[in-house]
Amino acid sequence: MMKKLCMVLAVILFTACSSDDAPKDYTSENEQEIQAYIATNNLTVQSSNSGLYYIIDTPGTGVAPLTTDRVKVAYKGYLTDGTVFDESPEEGVSFTFLNSLIPGFTEGITYFKEGGSGTLIIPAHLAYGSSTNGSIPAGSVIIFDIELIYVNYKTENEAEIQNYLIENELTAQQSGTGLFFTIDEPGDGRQPTITDNVTVTYKGYLTDGTVFDENTTGIDFNLNGLISGFAEGITYFQEGGSGKLYIPAHLAYGNTGVSGIEGGSVIIFDIALLSVN
Repeated sequence: MMKKLCMVLAVILFTACSSDDAPKDYTSENEQEIQAYIATNNLTVQSSNSGLYYIIDTPGTGVAPLTTDRVKVAYKGYLTDGTVFDESPEEGVSFTFLNSLIPGFTEGITYFKEGGSGTLIIPAHLAYGSSTNGSIPAGSVIIFDIELIYVNYKTENEAEIQNYLIENELTAQQSGTGLFFTIDEPGDGRQPTITDNVTVTYKGYLTDGTVFDENTTGIDFNLNGLISGFAEGITYFQEGGSGKLYIPAHLAYGNTGVSGIEGGSVIIFDIALLSVN
C-alpha cells in the first residue's frame, strides 16, 4: 500500500481510450468535483497556485518541513465518495524524502509544522494523473487527513534518548546542538579541540543494544573528519576521560543512514579518550 504515495507523477500510464495516446486533462472536472465536495461538506479551505486545496485544523508548533526533509506522517487517504484506499498505522509512517511522494502530498505537508494536522484535497494532476493506481481510478481527486508527527526526527530522537536514559537509570548533559553526553571520568590531561587528532577506544550501538562498530585497542582520528556528534562529544573530555555519547540522527547519519544504521537512528558510543595528539 505504501507504494501508492511513492509514485512519481511523471511515471503515468497513457489511457487506452485516448485516440492520440495523450493523457487526459482532468483539471476542469476535478475543480468542479472539489468545489462540490467543499460545498456539500461545508468546508473552509485554502488553495495554492498549483491547484491544491488544504485545511489546517491544527498548525503545529514545531518545525515546518522542507521538501527534502524526512517526515513521519499519520494519514488516511480516500476519494470524494468516502472510499478509503490507504491508511497508515496510528503511530504514522516514515518517508525518507518528502519530495519522493506525489506532488500534492509533498506540497501539502509543507503547510504544517510538526504536530500539525488537517486535510489535503488533491486534484489528479498533483496525484496520479490519468493513470489508474490500485483502487484509485484514473483522474481521481484524492483526499488525505494527515497529522505531521515528526520532521527529521529531532523531536522523536530527543524523546528516544530521554526514554533510554530513564529506562537505564542514567543521567546526561545536553548541549545546544541536541547531543547528550555522560562523563564517567573527566580525565586530567589535554582537552581536544575540534581540529585535533585523538586516539580513542569506542563501542557504537543502537538504543536496542545492537552493536554496529567497536574498537578496544585504540584508533587515531582527526575529529574534524568524524560525524559531528562524535567530534563534538569528544571535546567534552580530557585525556584519560571516558563516558557515553547519545547522538541524534541530525548529528550522525541523518535521513539516509549507513550500512547497519537506519536513517533517523539515535546512536550511542561508549568512549575513552586515550590521548590528544
